[in-house]
Amino acid sequence: MRYLLGKIADFVRESDKILLLLTFFASAYGCMAVYSATNYKGSIRPFFVQTFCMFAGIIAACVISTIDFEKFLNKWYFAAALGVIPVILTFFIGFAPEGTDDKAWLNLGFTTFQPSELMKICFIVTFSMHLGKVSKNINKIKYLLPVCIHAAFPVLLIFIQGDAGTALVFAVMVIFMLMAAGVSWKYFAGAFTALLVASPIAYFLILNDQHRERILNMFDIEGDIKGVGWQQYCGRMALANGGFWGEGYLNGTRTQLGKAGIPEGHNDFIFVTIGEELGFFGCIVVLILLVAICIRCLAVARNCVKKEGKYIAVGVFSMLFAQIVINVGMCMSITPVIGITLPFFSAGGTSLLCLFLGIGLVLSVYRYRNYRTLYLRDY
Repeated sequence: MRYLLGKIADFVRESDKILLLLTFFASAYGCMAVYSATNYKGSIRPFFVQTFCMFAGIIAACVISTIDFEKFLNKWYFAAALGVIPVILTFFIGFAPEGTDDKAWLNLGFTTFQPSELMKICFIVTFSMHLGKVSKNINKIKYLLPVCIHAAFPVLLIFIQGDAGTALVFAVMVIFMLMAAGVSWKYFAGAFTALLVASPIAYFLILNDQHRERILNMFDIEGDIKGVGWQQYCGRMALANGGFWGEGYLNGTRTQLGKAGIPEGHNDFIFVTIGEELGFFGCIVVLILLVAICIRCLAVARNCVKKEGKYIAVGVFSMLFAQIVINVGMCMSITPVIGITLPFFSAGGTSLLCLFLGIGLVLSVYRYRNYRTLYLRDY
């Protein structure tokens, strides 16, 4: 018993309690918002699933945090298979839930599973391992080229799958992790120039009609409110209804109409749901929590003496950062609607569980950021 209590004390002492608490408060806030956004259905299943996944995710994060992240890196091939194989399966037995336009899910019978969410976490592990191996020579072409091929694989795979939004999140993750690894700014400048030159080709030949319509809608937000602009129009109206303090929890005019009021108000547009019912104040609290989580991930990266650990923390940070910026931009009609969820808030068991897997990796980096801490009882 004394030994067990000592281990518990060590866990509490060595864990990043601030990050763990921030993610708990954010996900609990998200559960509350999901309940309100699905209240019109008269079913508590979405709320129950979200709450269950929150607690399961927290437990998983705590367990992962007790394992040295280097052990995950040493099993990179397992992470690669775990991330890629389920995504490939979607090309053959993929499932498209109601309200989506791509078969990016697997139907497990009792629930659905989106493999790309797990692939993000697995990619962070494999890419961190790769960057760590070549970090001293990262700016030499013969080392950088395989790294770029590694980076391009998930981006292209997910884009071909039809999920352009998640492919963009992967691209942002790659950029931040390459920056953390010390890739020269000259390569980024060259890549940015090439992207500008190729953008017209991508717009006309690679993007489909729906993608182009959503991009054009950014510059004429009142032009097609009955078509691709309908969801963002509803979002703007709901945010306007909320004012500073909101219309009250469970009392949102549009929120309680469900899809007729705010399409995907429990998922991609959960930020709008919060804005209508809890107002500008509620939205600010959401952003404070999410920004604090991102800052904490960066702090863990900065304080880690092991370069692979730094890459992992930066990878999780960039994943969160990209999703936050894109999702809030969608809700504010600043970016096109591309199906990106708001971390810890949007409904979705797969997304929430995988987010906590990423947080678990960051907690592991925090715990094992230096050499192992020894206590007198270890002798």
